[in-house]
Order: sequence, then structure tokens, then C-alpha cells
Amino acid sequence: METTHEATASLRNMRGSARKARLLLDMIRGKNVNEAKNMLQFSTKRMAKDIYKLLNSAIANVNQATGKHDTSHFIVEKCWADNGRIQKMHMPRAQGRATLIRKRSCHVTIGISGSGNK
Repeated sequence: METTHEATASLRNMRGSARKARLLLDMIRGKNVNEAKNMLQFSTKRMAKDIYKLLNSAIANVNQATGKHDTSHFIVEKCWADNGRIQKMHMPRAQGRATLIRKRSCHVTIGISGSGNK
């Protein structure tokens, strides 16, 4: 009998927009965990480091649940990024005006799954 194991990890209020995080998440969705780690490790995007840590956290969660340390058969099943809170600040401009600065954040969730027989 084949059993499938699933685990998720989420990161809340990560600095950066959800749109930019989705570029990286679309790149690793459906990939093997080891392949996804390599893609994130050698990516030039700033958020890749945080998403790499989050993927390692999801791998640790599934290792804790299964008791096995061989993660080569797990795949990134689902991953998404939602908008987080926005810090709003004002920057002084010429002639007494002010411009609104929006510092965006996002909530990222990664779910991995795989069979327990391998």
C-alpha cells in the first residue's frame, strides 16, 4: 500500500511584493525538491534566499512527519504568494508636497508531497 506524505511551511510578512515572489514560485512548482533547491540557490532574485529557507523548512516538516531523511522523491506540489500588509510612508517633495511610498510584503506558502515507499 502506497502512502503519500504532505507537509507545508509558510512565511508571513516577507519583504517584497507578491508579484515578484510568484515569479520564483511558478519556476519551482511541480519540480523535484532537489531540483527546486538548485534553482533557488542559483537564482539572482533577492527573494530566492528567503524562499530557499522556506523550502528547507517544508522539507524538515515532512522529515519530522515521516521519520525518513531521503527527500529525493518529494515534489513541490503547491506554492502560492498572497499580499501582506503594506507599510505606507511619506517622502517630502518640492514645494511642500509629499509622495506616498508603499513598502509591500507578502505571505508565502509551500506544500510538498511524495510517496512513502521509496
